[in-house]
Amino acid sequence: MLDFNFSEWAVVALVALVVIGPKDLPKAMRVLGYWVGRARSVARQFRAGFDEMIREAELAEMEKKWKEENERIMRLHPSDSSADTPDYPHPLPAETATDGEDAPPVMVEKPVVAPPAPADEAHPPVESKPAS
Repeated sequence: MLDFNFSEWAVVALVALVVIGPKDLPKAMRVLGYWVGRARSVARQFRAGFDEMIREAELAEMEKKWKEENERIMRLHPSDSSADTPDYPHPLPAETATDGEDAPPVMVEKPVVAPPAPADEAHPPVESKPAS
């Protein structure tokens, strides 16, 4: 970007000191810093907007490709009847078992087991003794 070496910065500082004067130089540096910050902010916003437009264009292109691929797959595998597919999803079986190789799978329910209660080993139960 700007490639200044030390000697060039020294010349710029000397000219600024002579032209602006030592009394007004701090105020001029603050104003310069303010405007440099504003310029960087505008450049950052421009770059962010440009990057966002690129991302949106890439997303639109990807959606177009996905739509074309989906249409191609639907053409290759047409659905004969919509009655075959129910409107609700079927739950997946937790486990299946068969009686033989030719037998259809049978649903096996797994028992629900509650986890054991945590034992409080730090404070064992205190037995109370009868008062005498």
